[in-house]
Amino acid sequence: MTIKKCALVASLVLFFGLSVATCAAWAQTYPVKPIRLILGYAVGGGADVMARALSIPLGELLGQPIIIDTRLGAGGIIATEAAAKAPPDGYTLHVGSAASFAINPNLVPKIPYDPVKDFTPIGYYATFSYVMVVDPSLQAKNLAEFISTVKSRPELFYGSAGSGTSTHIATEQLLSMAGLKMPVVHYKGNTPAMTALLGKEVAMVFDPVVTSAPRVKAGKLRALGVTTLKRSVLMPDVPTLSEAGVKGFEASNWQAVFGPAGTPKAIVEKLNASINTVMNRPDMKEKLLAQGADGISGSPDDLARLVQVELVKFQEIIKKAAIKPE
Repeated sequence: MTIKKCALVASLVLFFGLSVATCAAWAQTYPVKPIRLILGYAVGGGADVMARALSIPLGELLGQPIIIDTRLGAGGIIATEAAAKAPPDGYTLHVGSAASFAINPNLVPKIPYDPVKDFTPIGYYATFSYVMVVDPSLQAKNLAEFISTVKSRPELFYGSAGSGTSTHIATEQLLSMAGLKMPVVHYKGNTPAMTALLGKEVAMVFDPVVTSAPRVKAGKLRALGVTTLKRSVLMPDVPTLSEAGVKGFEASNWQAVFGPAGTPKAIVEKLNASINTVMNRPDMKEKLLAQGADGISGSPDDLARLVQVELVKFQEIIKKAAIKPE
């Protein structure tokens, strides 16, 4: 049975009660050719590095190379749309994130894909946090002092990596929960935002832990809290923002593998099991930790639930903060 026929059988079973035993047997030999993995991340960036770190051992385990197909543009929309339109045969996969599957669908009008209807969840493999960093000359040694300072100094701005980015939305989430108003200056990425902070053009930035940790250690920045509910292994002495005073605050990003809608269940199960096997390897966890990320594993249903929860969460934050795409 061909791959396309197998996918067709998997869908027809809902209507005619056809057996999928043949497809399950075929999936035991899958894959028989290289797999294409579509990414929407800049080459060499943290997200790209983590995806490539997964692709190599995953390809070795599956017995076929995984070819990285980078499609940049429109905040990841171009890559995600391309993946949604690919044949559901298990040979085109996509690395999605909170940005592409929960933020963009709530932010971009007439987005050319549906994060639920157009994709088959396969498995997540990484989650990573941000850290709230400030100019060391600012008279704020902790989060409580920062909140007090901002309330008395309306001229203070914060910097973001761009309107609608994960760090922008995380910052607005914190300000809302802390009862603060703080104007924003948007930059084209985290690097120029951090340059602005180091140049004292803005007072605060949310930045990936992995890039800020060396600067905090060198005394160039002061860290007031990380955005996850547990402390980062790269900055163990820095409290979480929930510990620091904004109880229950949590903001993180994640990366996961998806297939186009209609990808046969037997292939999904094989890919999920393989991803989990790779992510349970100590060397993989170490590679991700070096990027400031935690290696995770779970079922396709776990990933489906995560997407649904995140869609609701970001809808509320974006609407309340009146965030618009650039």
